[in-house]
Amino acid sequence: MEAIRIGLLGVGTVGAGVFQVLARNGGEIERRSGRRLQVTQVARRDTAAAKAVVGDAAGISSDPWRVVNDPNIDVVVELMGGYTLAKDLVLKAIANGKHVVTANKALLAVHGGEIFEAARRQGVVVAFEAAVAGGIPIIKTLREGMSANRVDWLAGIINGTTNFILSEMRDKGLAFDAVLAEAQRLGYAEADPTFDIEGVDAAHKLSLMSAIAFGVPVQFDQCYTEGITQLQTQDIRYAEQLGYRIKLLGITKRVESGVELRVHPTLVPSERLIANVEGPMNAVVAHGDAVGTVLSYGQGAGSEPTASAVVADLVDLSRVMDADAAHRVPVLGFQPAHLSDAAVLPMSEIVTSYYLRLRVKDEAGVLAQLTAILAESNISIDALLQREAAEVGGEDSHQTDLIVLTHDTREGLMNQALARMASLPSVLAPITRIRKENLA
Repeated sequence: MEAIRIGLLGVGTVGAGVFQVLARNGGEIERRSGRRLQVTQVARRDTAAAKAVVGDAAGISSDPWRVVNDPNIDVVVELMGGYTLAKDLVLKAIANGKHVVTANKALLAVHGGEIFEAARRQGVVVAFEAAVAGGIPIIKTLREGMSANRVDWLAGIINGTTNFILSEMRDKGLAFDAVLAEAQRLGYAEADPTFDIEGVDAAHKLSLMSAIAFGVPVQFDQCYTEGITQLQTQDIRYAEQLGYRIKLLGITKRVESGVELRVHPTLVPSERLIANVEGPMNAVVAHGDAVGTVLSYGQGAGSEPTASAVVADLVDLSRVMDADAAHRVPVLGFQPAHLSDAAVLPMSEIVTSYYLRLRVKDEAGVLAQLTAILAESNISIDALLQREAAEVGGEDSHQTDLIVLTHDTREGLMNQALARMASLPSVLAPITRIRKENLA
């Protein structure tokens, strides 16, 4: 059979990895796919850098439009990133009848509905395994491996930068800013790390996983997003003393009133496998009614781990390109006509448990005031820890930290209770609130 001719947009870290994996494992890949996968055209603004990667094996252009408009290209692999030019190129490739493989989670999280609908009308495939969790095949797991299940919930460490930072803060007792600088030095964090540390990157990925898990549209704009910039080393230490670790999790759940979709720092019991995922690694836990709990773990970024997912999509494409579009796996796992319109719950309606840290005056009656507010709000206490005043502020300190773990309660009630507690003269600093998930 004829080779599948691939146009590569972007020959950076991942693009170079794709080319290298195809060159090194081409024979093994052809045995699996039945067809040769051949990169015939690449586009990169710096053509000399592209030449250093592909040599004479493919045509090189600084103009990506030449690739998407080339009638001899069967599949366009988009690895440029960004929302604007990438979107225009992907839509043009689809309009030209070309299949698309992309690692661009931001593009699909923001414009996925439009792109998927355009692909459906044209009868082409948009594949994006590499867009979520790098080399971990979590899209295929949710869309195909768990297709017999009603998926109840999933939770994931889906940003390696933040997981590295939290791991270092816990292991070395360093402050956030110091560890972020080290992450940038090591190449785990970008010069502008905002998308990572504010949770936006994780929210992009979670929106895609939620759509596949529950058969709902991609709803990034409805995702609650909270990053790790406000976390303090003492909270990580206190959590450890209570038997928990803090992870930035993307969490989505199916509940009676809709779908939860949220990214935030989370206390996880230290005995859970996902609590022990360290450094820049990723992991996703999903729970289905038939299979139970499934953990997927691996490298969430990097040249060849991400390239592995891109090439896997190309292999899948090689098997279905000639099939009738109606008989392919739907892009979100559910037939388009049967997507649910379940609403994303506002955070005020979320039910979870909480870790609270309150810096308070070290004097009689303070604890009674605080617990009375919680009781009046129907919030029950699971555990309470009071630090010695000397540990918090020195031998002559007249302040202390109170650590409260609660049972499940509605976030709206917790917000009201926190507002009341914060107004007390005995509360000396903003109250730290971190959500807690059992993930059982």
